[in-house]
Amino acid sequence: MLELEHGFRVVDVYARLSPGPRDGDTRGPTISPDRLEREMHQAGITRSVVFAPATAETSYVGPNNSVARHSVDRPFVAFARINGTKRSERNTAGRLHNAVSRRKEFHTTPSDVERYAYDDRFHGFVLDPTVDDYPDEDLLAVLDDVGLPLIVRGGVEAPPDVLAETVLGHSFPVIVAHFGGHPLERSLMHEMIDLLGEYDDCYVETSFVRYRDLLERALLEHPDRVLFGSGAPFCHPDVALMEILTLDVSEDKLWRAFSKNACRVVDALAPESELRQ
Repeated sequence: MLELEHGFRVVDVYARLSPGPRDGDTRGPTISPDRLEREMHQAGITRSVVFAPATAETSYVGPNNSVARHSVDRPFVAFARINGTKRSERNTAGRLHNAVSRRKEFHTTPSDVERYAYDDRFHGFVLDPTVDDYPDEDLLAVLDDVGLPLIVRGGVEAPPDVLAETVLGHSFPVIVAHFGGHPLERSLMHEMIDLLGEYDDCYVETSFVRYRDLLERALLEHPDRVLFGSGAPFCHPDVALMEILTLDVSEDKLWRAFSKNACRVVDALAPESELRQ
């Protein structure tokens, strides 16, 4: 693709970094760190939050360390993927699971969260409830203590009302991926936008949101809560950027979505962080 010229400072809060099977990836495309960096530069993206893919019943220590290692001397901001032991109690199966579940050796522990939080290689956390389940009370308490942002993959199997019961309303910022409606579930995306009015430290990111009216509604009603996410490598950053650049909103709202909002939530994305590299 041609290199984009758009005049905005753009940071990306949703990019998966998985160089290959040795890093725990068994699903979806892989991409080398060099190629991801090249595609981000081509799109005019200054810095990108990157994280390991979700993998069931696997410790994330190795994949997280791999992401941190590949982020050195690159414009990448590493987030540590975590998992939990709880499920939604909306049905009998979930309640039964929670009654008998115990933390296993591959589960993230409160001490793991503390270690990631005070390791300057990591700047937040990522959770996919469809693979990782939800944090228990002990894990949530430590997340509250450290206060780093948590990106949560929202969608049909992890809808906004369940996210509200399990991770929203705490003292740490929560960034709900895909407007909470993956894959392309309009009603859930509208529901997630509604919830932004109820939770002060809740944000949405734009990857795989293909509906112009939903993107414009979120930016018009909650201009301080929308963060740009590319969804790389599943989506090329150029494509993700063009979907935002062509919206019928003011330039100020584009600036907020592309960088200002994200820099408030993730300190390492701020311009001064680049100077320290």
